[in-house]
Amino acid sequence: MKFAVIGGTGRIGSEVVEALTAAGHEAAPHARSTGVDLLTGEGLAQALAGADGVVDATQSPTADDASAEFFRIATGNLLAAAEAAGVRHAVLLSIVGVDKVPGLGYYRSKVVQEELFTRGSVPYSIVRATQFFEYIEEIMSWTADGGTVRLPATLLQPIAAADAARAVADIAVGAPLHGVRDMAGPDVVPLDELGRITLAARGDGRTVVTDACAGPFAAASGNALIATAGSAHIAPEHYCSWLVSSDRTPPGLRPKPHSA
Repeated sequence: MKFAVIGGTGRIGSEVVEALTAAGHEAAPHARSTGVDLLTGEGLAQALAGADGVVDATQSPTADDASAEFFRIATGNLLAAAEAAGVRHAVLLSIVGVDKVPGLGYYRSKVVQEELFTRGSVPYSIVRATQFFEYIEEIMSWTADGGTVRLPATLLQPIAAADAARAVADIAVGAPLHGVRDMAGPDVVPLDELGRITLAARGDGRTVVTDACAGPFAAASGNALIATAGSAHIAPEHYCSWLVSSDRTPPGLRPKPHSA
């Protein structure tokens, strides 16, 4: 099968390209750097010509409410081009909990994007992922100050980007879901504890202070960012195992999972 991966030069998009290629499919990465501009539609027809499926792994250039307008235009152009090209399956990479955290502007904008997929004429699948392992340190940097990192005890269920990409690829080659599928890692861990695990792995002497108001994830409560029990795809890689395999943490370090 032939796939166009929009946003295919980014972290997760490039992993999706790799996963599809490893499975024996033809997958081409597309982005502004390759001549595809979702806001103008430039290059879309060429990118989608002959494609059986398209994977949308794009991100808005901003994380505020302005991202809603970006997704309206970009997604509208993508779906119109996909329909014109006869694409049989459009897969959107979204985020677990987008419809449960109205306090986050970016999440509200992703809901707008999802709605465009559900209302479109192209058969679709929406794949919602939890936060990627690779982004945990970036999340920590948002609330770091000197020797302290302030983090809320918000429950997360992070997933390795490679595991997420393989799940997206598996769905892309299958029949359209005409619905939503969650995917997540195997452990539910408070964000503040993830911070402590990560600092220990790095040999970083900073202290994590639990702060219920720190950073954007403070807007999420309860199990808002946890995958739907029973129907979600649960990836095998544990965060601490990923750290060990990346030579980022001493052997034997393990998180204390919390029940979802």
